[in-house]
Amino acid sequence: MFAPIIRRAASSPATTIFTAAPTIRMMPRCQSSSQQLSMTTPPIPIRTMASTRSSSSSPKLSSRETIPSTRIRVLRSVDSVRAWRKPHTVDQRIVGLVPTMGALHEGHLSLIRAAAREAHEVVVSIYVNPAQFGLHEDLDSYPKTWQTDCAALAQLDRELADDGGNLGRISAVFAPTTGDMYPSGFPGQAVDSKGSFVNITPVGEVLEGASRPTFFRGVATVCMKLFNVVQPDRVYFGQKDVQQTVVIQKMVRDFLMPIDVQIGPTTREADGLALSSRNVYLGERRRGVATVFRRALEAAEKQYLAAGVLERETILGAAQKVTADTLAAQMALAPEKRVTYEVDYISLSDPETMEELTEIDPKKGGILSGAVKMLPVEAPQPDEDLGHSGGPAVRLIDNIILKPSA
Repeated sequence: MFAPIIRRAASSPATTIFTAAPTIRMMPRCQSSSQQLSMTTPPIPIRTMASTRSSSSSPKLSSRETIPSTRIRVLRSVDSVRAWRKPHTVDQRIVGLVPTMGALHEGHLSLIRAAAREAHEVVVSIYVNPAQFGLHEDLDSYPKTWQTDCAALAQLDRELADDGGNLGRISAVFAPTTGDMYPSGFPGQAVDSKGSFVNITPVGEVLEGASRPTFFRGVATVCMKLFNVVQPDRVYFGQKDVQQTVVIQKMVRDFLMPIDVQIGPTTREADGLALSSRNVYLGERRRGVATVFRRALEAAEKQYLAAGVLERETILGAAQKVTADTLAAQMALAPEKRVTYEVDYISLSDPETMEELTEIDPKKGGILSGAVKMLPVEAPQPDEDLGHSGGPAVRLIDNIILKPSA
């Protein structure tokens, strides 16, 4: 059972970071998105309960869509969310929001469990936001697993109902269309697109923002919209997307939003790979090498923790050696066996601004982070598992927080 331990972050009064109990239940790695999160409940359709008005007036249907055998509402429009939200405001019930793009995994579920501990009503949003994808990124092939997502939420809600330590349960899933989220029309994914955007700078322009220039603009814009619609008291994000958490914290603080941002620890597979909806693209061969970046960051962390090193060059040098040595070993293999990848960047940055550090301040610590692109498999073998959508290039991110040492 996930038992979050809450601790208030000193850097921001509106930010809470919670850590997990030592044991987090992991789900087995899936071979395809259709298998993802099947858990013990088979895929189930959405049920609509419809009622008809009195025959004295013209027939008019009103629907109340739910996940079968649960109390979880499925809200498809902005108006339906606001109608659902209004009585909870009057009753002063705490509403927690867990924003997702679907393809739910144990990392998402851990955030929902944490939200249920602290909120009377938990809303999970499922919306694949096109604004945070670049023009040539994997929007069309992004895994869409609505049926298994609903099955996972139904099972989790039963688990939450049996746990007397929870304040609430999953009350609603907000699953809007792009037409709802962008009422003036989606402005496009190009850098020079014209439209209504939220830009958080300069923190959104470095690292991931430099590699993917529209990413944080898209994230901040859709989160602002979700926050305006749901009006949550608390929102829950995972530490894996560390720069995203910094961007969201800054947006909430700078726009004076009455929301507590709570950050959950990165949930990992048994071998250390951070759980991500994009892991389904990897396939068996690349999955075996995908931990290289985690091992690289751990080597850098060891310099800081064990040797007391504060200098950037030495810390990052340890990480760069791991990625270089691993790639050299792979290149020595035959094409039908090897895995190739490109390191996008490895960063040592300030925990509040994400600006690069030349030396760590032991009173503040730092953030080790970066990204690696796992390239498509060379010389695929007959019947080889290449991953979802035929195994395109997969960009994996990860990070380690270097805590203050003084």
